[in-house]
Amino acid sequence: MNRRLGVLISGRGSNLQAIIEAIAAGPLEATIALVISNRPGVRGLDRARAAGIATTVIEHGSFPTREVYDLALIDALRRHDVGLVCLAGFMRLLSTAFVSAFPSAILNVHPSLLPAFPGVEAQQQALDHGVKVAGCTVHFVTAELDAGPIVMQAAVPVLADDTTATLSARILVEEHRLYPLAIARVLAGGWRMEGRRFLAG
Repeated sequence: MNRRLGVLISGRGSNLQAIIEAIAAGPLEATIALVISNRPGVRGLDRARAAGIATTVIEHGSFPTREVYDLALIDALRRHDVGLVCLAGFMRLLSTAFVSAFPSAILNVHPSLLPAFPGVEAQQQALDHGVKVAGCTVHFVTAELDAGPIVMQAAVPVLADDTTATLSARILVEEHRLYPLAIARVLAGGWRMEGRRFLAG
């Protein structure tokens, strides 16, 4: 697989930073070809620029529909020869057109052990349900929200005195560790899909 990554962000870019550091340190053999934000002025753009990575802002409010917006994303990613798209806190649902443009080549990291607690506020959902174990999931993106084949997961305990903030922080540590590993695994190839199952090796 083409090892040129396109990273889509909407905010602080902490998972982007984890990817940048994994590439710099060597465990992840890849190049970030482009970082796209749907919001101007976010910290993630500063992180990318500090690392010498090309950035662009494509504001979703400037487009009449989600599909038209996604076509602009596709065009920017293709112009930078991106082989794998990595969502890193990108707070937009992607259209079928976008998913079809990068088949089995879009990854996302989500702060729950999917299929439990998809969507927003997953950490609060976990607390509300009284689960004893939470975590994060790296999965392929499909047209259905947080429902694509699972590449890797990591679990963290839910403590009796946890708040949304403390649980989120514990999960985020695992996200930063797991996401670069999952990206490396996908780029290494040799995997296959059987139904919803991602099978490596």
